[in-house]
Amino acid sequence: MPVDYAKYPENWKEISKSIRQERAGGQCECTGQCGKHQERCPCLNYQPNPRTGSKVVLTVAHYPDPDPMNIALDNLWAMCQQCHNAVDAPMRAMNRASKKRAEMIEMGQMELL
Repeated sequence: MPVDYAKYPENWKEISKSIRQERAGGQCECTGQCGKHQERCPCLNYQPNPRTGSKVVLTVAHYPDPDPMNIALDNLWAMCQQCHNAVDAPMRAMNRASKKRAEMIEMGQMELL
């Protein structure tokens, strides 16, 4: 999913690069937040994923607060795609449900109490 940079601080690209390269040293920082492992994830930026073989591209996850404007260092984590998607999955599910509910109401369906 493409990033909507309008929702992020003006200097987001610099912040993201600093987290991924300087702080994380090019390795996924997930230590189990994704629910898939207990130790630090072994995925390295631009290298094959040890589990899938696909090329890893580190991203920066907002966790535990998903607000893109919350750039507190303890809320930003360099994560591989698998870990980032797993961390964001509950929020994405809630967003899909809210969107579906709004569409049903717009089509004339009534909400159940």
